[in-house]
Amino acid sequence: MKMDSPLLRQTWTASAVLINMFGQGMVLGYPSSLLPGLSHPDSPIKTDLHTSSWLGSIVGVAGIPGFLVSSVIMALYGRRLTHGLMILPGMVGWLIIYFAKDIPTLMIGRFLCGFTSAATLSLGAIVIGEYTSPNYRGVYLYLKNAAVCMGAMWMHIICQYLDWRNCALVSLVPLVIAVIIIYTWPESPAWLVSKHQYEKSEEAFYWLRGYTLESQKELEETINIQKSRMSKVKIKLRYSEKVMMFCQKFTQKDFLKPFIIMVLATTVLEMCGRHVFPAYALHIMADITGETSQSFFYAIGVDFIMTSSAIFASFLVKIMNRRTLLFSTGFAAVAVLMSVCLYLYLAAKNVVSGDQMWIPISLLVVYFILANLGCAPIPLALVGEVFPLAHRGVGTALSGIWISICIAGGLQSTPYLLVTVKAYGFFAVYGSVLGVSLLILYFIMPETKDRTLQEIENYFNYGTFDDNGGDEEANKKMIK
Repeated sequence: MKMDSPLLRQTWTASAVLINMFGQGMVLGYPSSLLPGLSHPDSPIKTDLHTSSWLGSIVGVAGIPGFLVSSVIMALYGRRLTHGLMILPGMVGWLIIYFAKDIPTLMIGRFLCGFTSAATLSLGAIVIGEYTSPNYRGVYLYLKNAAVCMGAMWMHIICQYLDWRNCALVSLVPLVIAVIIIYTWPESPAWLVSKHQYEKSEEAFYWLRGYTLESQKELEETINIQKSRMSKVKIKLRYSEKVMMFCQKFTQKDFLKPFIIMVLATTVLEMCGRHVFPAYALHIMADITGETSQSFFYAIGVDFIMTSSAIFASFLVKIMNRRTLLFSTGFAAVAVLMSVCLYLYLAAKNVVSGDQMWIPISLLVVYFILANLGCAPIPLALVGEVFPLAHRGVGTALSGIWISICIAGGLQSTPYLLVTVKAYGFFAVYGSVLGVSLLILYFIMPETKDRTLQEIENYFNYGTFDDNGGDEEANKKMIK
């Protein structure tokens, strides 16, 4: 396939990530099809509240091995092969679900789908970060979030017309398309540099970015710095020494600070309802409105708002700084969510009339617009940006484990929260943690807009985006 435009080549490469993310959105939205289907009186497979919560949350548990395996394989064998391989378990998982006859089989299928979701979440961000130019990297990374929203919305729509088995079969399609596109990729230039394959790195880099003075300067800087770091004498280490070196990473500022930023950023991602709402949209809306006949339409309406906001954010990021967008929309989202919580609590206590359901629904619409402008896409973008090349595998794996814990905890606890403390208690817990995480992140997160990955790496090494460590003015710019 001949593509003369570097932008077209980058878009073609990123499209595989986006199509796969669409498929992962269907994984998140699938409980809206599966759980009502299993609770139907005529269902041959029976379930209860405890089992249902595990069918929803096991994708988060599967994320822990998913992130770990993905990080190890991508460091050893590159981004292209790893991305293709990590999609295969998800394909097998959907087929297992389609043919399932009992709960354990469904659990296995959901586990495999969750494995792929986690394995490709951070890997997709790294692919976009390493394959695309700084000018367009933010747009592609933001579109990842939009793709997940679209996938969840599509699942919520088709589950009204197809049973849960056929929904599983439909979910195979985006994964197959993504694997076909991945086959046409070159290998990541950054990974090739880390393996001393400089000629192949140049060829892949210029194919993706075009041969310009700007791209030539960026590649030369990356190769020279990595050569300098790799020129140190390497000795074969014992296992105990490797463990010691791993532990020492937590004392290195170019690893520790990005890791803390990612822990807080991914907490923001989960607490804004990024993975919980697609899975339990119908349940949450039914709890708020008090009836189920219209909950589907409310859920689809919110899905549409989330998707539209995510797409709009993909273009908004071109004209706004990451920090400005995240914290302006994030703190506003917290205020709106707490307003929803307050109204629902007062209505439950009969302090105010509970007949005006348009009030919390309207506020939720505003909340999801704000959350999907900053809180959802920016943490996903940071995964592909903040870790230096030397720590990218380990940093991604550890960040992924934390994401998995948050997803599993959120998906596991949501059914119980809705039963015990209702929607207002659920929103209060999530809003509180979201606000605290944003407040801490405000003081430590640098501005990465239009910065090359090497410049970001320089910042965490030297405190400045230049590589000389002495430009105080550049250091000050990071919070502007």
